[in-house]
Amino acid sequence: MSGLEVRLGSRRWSSVLESWSLTRQFAVTGGTIMLLAMIVEGLFTAEIISRNAIDRSAATTALFMDSFLSPLGAHLATAGALPANERAELDQLLDRDDFESRFPHLEIWKKGGLVAYSRSPELIGRTFTPPAGLVAALAGEVSAHYTDLEAAEHEARGFTSRYLEIYAPIREHLTGQIIAVAEIHEVTEPLERRLWWLRLSSWLARIAATALIMAGLFWVVHRGNRIIMTQQDQLRERMSDVERTSRYNRVLRERVQRASGRVAELTERYLRGLGADLHDGPAQLIGLAALKVEHVRRASTAVEQERELLALDSVLEDANRDIRAISKGLMLPEIEGLPLAEVIRHAARAHERRTGTAVAVCCADVTSSLPPAIKICAYRFVQEGLNNAFRHAGGNGQAVACTVEGTMLCLSVEDHGGPGTGRSAGLESGLGLVGLRERVESLGGTFCMGKTPGGGTRVEMIMNVPGGDRNG
Repeated sequence: MSGLEVRLGSRRWSSVLESWSLTRQFAVTGGTIMLLAMIVEGLFTAEIISRNAIDRSAATTALFMDSFLSPLGAHLATAGALPANERAELDQLLDRDDFESRFPHLEIWKKGGLVAYSRSPELIGRTFTPPAGLVAALAGEVSAHYTDLEAAEHEARGFTSRYLEIYAPIREHLTGQIIAVAEIHEVTEPLERRLWWLRLSSWLARIAATALIMAGLFWVVHRGNRIIMTQQDQLRERMSDVERTSRYNRVLRERVQRASGRVAELTERYLRGLGADLHDGPAQLIGLAALKVEHVRRASTAVEQERELLALDSVLEDANRDIRAISKGLMLPEIEGLPLAEVIRHAARAHERRTGTAVAVCCADVTSSLPPAIKICAYRFVQEGLNNAFRHAGGNGQAVACTVEGTMLCLSVEDHGGPGTGRSAGLESGLGLVGLRERVESLGGTFCMGKTPGGGTRVEMIMNVPGGDRNG
């Protein structure tokens, strides 16, 4: 397989893993790693258990055999092979059924690989290559090995079954010197059953422990994954909220910018109209009054002079009335120190005095102080709304309502509809509904206009009031 194929396969596997949840990734990767670790550790531990069991069995057998082989030390120390009478006694002992069924063969080796005694008489006196267990036993160690069927001494007897070969040193009674080695062939079936049970027990315990660890870790990872998924969902919701808020703020900012531009344009238009009103009204009357002054100077009689003075007084009075009417629409009452409810009532009372109509006011008290811009906007909103109600509905059912919910101010003006007067409420009517909409939106509020269920008209402004609170 080329390096490119390996990299592509690795990338595909990585992409598959990334598409899985953390729980599934842990179940697959963690389960595989723990399974491999359990198998490796199990095989290693099983080998250690088997080795320890074999060594323990060998030590027990060696101690058992030493009890009746140690008296032979004197003969083994002086002779190459056991005397015939000693061999006969040992054969008689080993021929017992309970002994022969467990230990069917026994050899006594001397240094150099000489067989001093064997249950197979044809081996006695022969010399073979010393097996590894003999060498270790001559060094003072008890060792155990399974039968090597290819060894010369086993081939000579035609061994076909494997035994457990236990090599135990035989020491001289007085000096403790190793003079020979006993090789005991033990039947493996009891040992194999014991080893099988030990391996099974160890594997069952290992599987149970691994499953318990895996279950505990899986629960922790699953719980952590649920928390992460919940947090991710919450984060996505918050990001969605932030995006929606950002889009909404962008729309509001654009609306405020457009409203500010239109307010400036409407204000300039209003100023031009105001200039035209001053030029066409009070300025013309004052010019006429200036001409009347010249007429007074040229009057030849007192009666004519008195007539011209009366005409001059009438012209100046008309000019003064027009100027007051214009300035009255431009000036606001002292509302900076008044609460919002009083500002609204003040606008309603002023409208009642100008038009002679009644206005129903329902306004909650706002305890927190509001910026002057909001108060001015509210005053102009009520003023323009009532002017339009008088102009188009004859003042029928005029009502003003103001509520505050949390930080949201809702101010509305409505009427019941009907035939209008056909005339304006006065020059102070302001910039009209268009200018009023721009004023509200320039402060970040919302302006809307619609019909009431009774067929009247309702205008409403909704605005965020920082620190707004309703009392009572």
